[in-house]
Amino acid sequence: MTARTLILGIGNVLWADEGFGVRCVEALADRWRFDEAVHIMDGGTQGLYLLPYLEEADRLIVFDAVDYGLTPGTLKVVEGDEVPAFMGAKKMSLHQTGFQDVIGTARLMGYCPETLLLIGCQPEELEDYGGGLRAVVAAQIDPALDIALDRLRAWGHEPVPGRAAGAELADHAIRRTAYEEGRPSAEEACRIGDARFLPGQG
Repeated sequence: MTARTLILGIGNVLWADEGFGVRCVEALADRWRFDEAVHIMDGGTQGLYLLPYLEEADRLIVFDAVDYGLTPGTLKVVEGDEVPAFMGAKKMSLHQTGFQDVIGTARLMGYCPETLLLIGCQPEELEDYGGGLRAVVAAQIDPALDIALDRLRAWGHEPVPGRAAGAELADHAIRRTAYEEGRPSAEEACRIGDARFLPGQG
């Protein structure tokens, strides 16, 4: 029986580079299709709601923005037992802590995937609400996909050019192109909070 492989993009596209993981799975699903044993999913910030998907998987690939303390745009791969510990090393965001909890809970319940692979990118900007990926981070989408594709081939999942069937992705309205090109200017929309509640406003 072919091992089942789950490919997750973790993160929040509303906060600039924190959307790196989600944008990776979107690009992967747009360009490649695989055998039925591969499932591609935008895991977003779903936290423990991802547990049933981990239960069904034998192998897990995660794309994420991770604070490694390196130069922005640096890719780093972490595998096996280091994955959950590394993701919890710095509380960069709520979604990372949540996903660490997901892996820990899955292990306690005895159905965490046997093989874990984290493909992380050092973010440049996380505090720009409504912002898109910074150029240095966006440039790492293709290299990150290359890492994943090489590993998938090694596992016997040969990628074929085309659009993935059955991928669970967000609505097209918040896919990268629509989201970033449709963003209002700073003059049209406040980017640091709700202008009605900022000092001296309203």
